[in-house]
Amino acid sequence: MSEAKQHGASVILVAAGMGTRLGAGMPKALVQVAGKTLVEHALDRIFAAAGIGEVVVVTPPGDQRMEAALAGYRGRLVFTPGGPSRAASVRAGLARASESASAILVHDAARAFTPSSVFERVIDQLKEPGCRAVIPALEVTDTICVVDQAQEAGELVHSTPARSTLRAVQTPQGFDAATLRAAHERLDSLDEEQLESVTDDASIVRAAGIEVYVIPGSQQAMKVTRPDDLRTAEELAGAQQRTAPEKKEQPMIIPRVGTGIDVHAVSEDPAREMWLAGLHFPDDIGLSGHSDGDAVAHAACDALFSASGIGDLGTHFGVDRPEFAGASGVRLLGEAARLVREAGFEIGNIAVQFVGRRPRFGARREEANAVLSEAAGAPVSVTATTSDGLGYEGAGQGITAYATALVYQR
Repeated sequence: MSEAKQHGASVILVAAGMGTRLGAGMPKALVQVAGKTLVEHALDRIFAAAGIGEVVVVTPPGDQRMEAALAGYRGRLVFTPGGPSRAASVRAGLARASESASAILVHDAARAFTPSSVFERVIDQLKEPGCRAVIPALEVTDTICVVDQAQEAGELVHSTPARSTLRAVQTPQGFDAATLRAAHERLDSLDEEQLESVTDDASIVRAAGIEVYVIPGSQQAMKVTRPDDLRTAEELAGAQQRTAPEKKEQPMIIPRVGTGIDVHAVSEDPAREMWLAGLHFPDDIGLSGHSDGDAVAHAACDALFSASGIGDLGTHFGVDRPEFAGASGVRLLGEAARLVREAGFEIGNIAVQFVGRRPRFGARREEANAVLSEAAGAPVSVTATTSDGLGYEGAGQGITAYATALVYQR
């Protein structure tokens, strides 16, 4: 692909592995699942993501079968043979990636069912100030132990790290292009002990002293490694096909509408800060709650969950989730929007009206709309009213927020 056509991130799709543990007798990426090769499944999801300008496919050296299998994508791909190691294969891909790309994503073809939304989240995170490297990862649910192997009677537990500090790393891993290139060039200068700690591109970048940020991954980004994984991949491919019917079967996009209501009392603590609709109102006492009490943002979250059918506010941000204690309404709305998109929906818009005597909102309406729209990645509009002195809202004892959200299935 010429530099003139390169207008987004470059993806290096590593498909050079022979899949010895899979035992298929062919390159792993050419194994078929649900009527398509793994590399085709991976490419379909890559091309469905926004912000990608080119894809460089790293193929098994000396093997022409992959280029032949991907003839239908010709003109959309750049091919290059891989090397004797994964790092060497990525370096081969870097040599063919466009110099005009400011960001490079490295992805394993073995994670063929990674949703396009994960690629988009990686690209978006790289746009954040100071972020030069980002990886998607999942929280670890099993207990993990470190073992001593040199024991006559077998392995002994050496230590058990806290699960809260552990993450299962996935791909695509995203990098500032210049940072990734420089880190790979530095590999030749590492000693043997340093090289042992280099297991993926994120560790290569960390060895160069660069901070690596972590964002939520996806359960669908499973890695096909052993024969049993193919059965799981077949089930996953079938489930994704059922939730993404062809246009000829569903010519109309039917929107889904959800409603959300959130109520918060005015705090008894006069020092509690008032946060509402993503804004700070320093002249008012804040609302009580597990997080910051932002009833407007919370109602918007609930409306999104209602529309997409994936639970409610308590399901995702309840008091049993200590990581959300004190969380801002803006953070919760951004996370709710991410969960809705991961479930296969896009957001049309969100409308919220709150009822209360305070704070005085009219002069800051547009500011609130902008803050919440940025958090949701979709238009959000907020209005305010009073209750003519009736009820707890009229007495200034609390605030009620009502929200409506429209989503549609991608």
